[in-house]
Amino acid sequence: MSGLIRALEVKAPEDWGVQPVPEDKRSLRSFDFAVLWGDLAVSLLVMVAGTILVPGLSTKTALLVIVAGTLLGTALLSLVGVAGTRLGVPTMVALRAPFGLRGSYVTGGFNVVQLVGWAALEIIIMAQAARALSDEYLGFEGYYFWLIVFGVVATLMAMGGPVVVVREYLQKFAVWIVLAATAWLTFHLFDAYDMSAIWNREGQGGFPNAWQGIDIVVALPISWIPLVCDFSRFGKQAAPAAIGTYIGYAIANIWFFALGMLYVQALETTTVGFIDALVLMLIPLALGWLALLVLLVGESDEAFANIYSTAVSLQNFAPWLKAPVLALGVGVIAIIVAINLDMLGYETFLFLIGGVFVPVFGIFLADYFVLRRGRCDIDDFYTAGGRFWYISGFNLAAIGVWLGGFFVYAFAGQPPWLLENADFVSWVPTWWTHIGGTIPALTFSFFGYIAVGMVLSLAEPITVISSGAPAQAEAG
Repeated sequence: MSGLIRALEVKAPEDWGVQPVPEDKRSLRSFDFAVLWGDLAVSLLVMVAGTILVPGLSTKTALLVIVAGTLLGTALLSLVGVAGTRLGVPTMVALRAPFGLRGSYVTGGFNVVQLVGWAALEIIIMAQAARALSDEYLGFEGYYFWLIVFGVVATLMAMGGPVVVVREYLQKFAVWIVLAATAWLTFHLFDAYDMSAIWNREGQGGFPNAWQGIDIVVALPISWIPLVCDFSRFGKQAAPAAIGTYIGYAIANIWFFALGMLYVQALETTTVGFIDALVLMLIPLALGWLALLVLLVGESDEAFANIYSTAVSLQNFAPWLKAPVLALGVGVIAIIVAINLDMLGYETFLFLIGGVFVPVFGIFLADYFVLRRGRCDIDDFYTAGGRFWYISGFNLAAIGVWLGGFFVYAFAGQPPWLLENADFVSWVPTWWTHIGGTIPALTFSFFGYIAVGMVLSLAEPITVISSGAPAQAEAG
């Protein structure tokens, strides 16, 4: 363990905190991003999300929903990543432009909550699978032991940073064995089960309908958007980084969503019982235990990404703290949360992520690509009283559009948890609920903020990007 820590200390890149990464330190290429995001989409949690789509939807409709939702969500992921590569700053710093230096703390707070939640869920899903393996082959379940083990592994990876993980772990080892295990898992599905019957199965109706299904699928790439710039800022060029991100994530997300959707029908189980059923199916098979073990290895990078980006988001509040130190603290918190959390309510978690972050990045895309035409003075990201100071550090216009976008998402998407706990969500006309929450909320926030920006003159010419790292001011 001490040897691993020393290795990470030697290879870890310099901690740039909330400052822009200098251009000569941006070394990741298109292939690097394809590997990173492809591996991040290879997740047992993605498979679990796929199980939610059936039996409400037919198999054919569910597959169409998976493809459509992935293509839409990954487009947003890649576009926001473009800004990260061009500016060289983390996502929460980039959000200072539309929301204000202090307004970005609000989005950062929501991001910290969702990332800690994701890290805990990843640790839980790994511990559940490892428990079954250790019970079968070692004679003890050790659920809490495995929670701590996987939490520690993910934390050490987060302390190493993205360049170390991509170059030294994913490219050289993890992605290839995970790809092989995924191919084997796919082969077994088609070899052992009646895929003709599964393919022709009709939907039973109810939740989710097709548009709610798209909301669920989009929620996965959307959940990664608040941290995409944390990684894309290390890219050499924006376009190759975006292409690598899109190809890698889209292929893997479609693949694993579909595997979850198909396997839950083959195993005749439910979302809650899916992981246990999958493990019980795999263990007796000749290569099943190995495939499961490999998937556990591949799952660790998702937990790493969430812990690392939580640390980076916290630097938006406290830029004087170092990312490795924050990652250590976040890892401990994620383990504690995992011990006290379960998988019930996963679907609610996905809908809340969509409702909160779809409008945020509709506003960001409108601000960066339309109102500012892809140009920002980087000094303003760090200057109290500068262009991004607005009113005491808050852009109330952006926050107002964000709040409106959340309600548009809730009214149009009709998330079950909100319907049960906020009756007014059901008061909209029925026709408003026929296209899900993602597209209406994205459209409202994007065009709504452009309109507000035009009225408030947020679209006036902006100076050329500064190439140097600015001195820290009120916001770090």
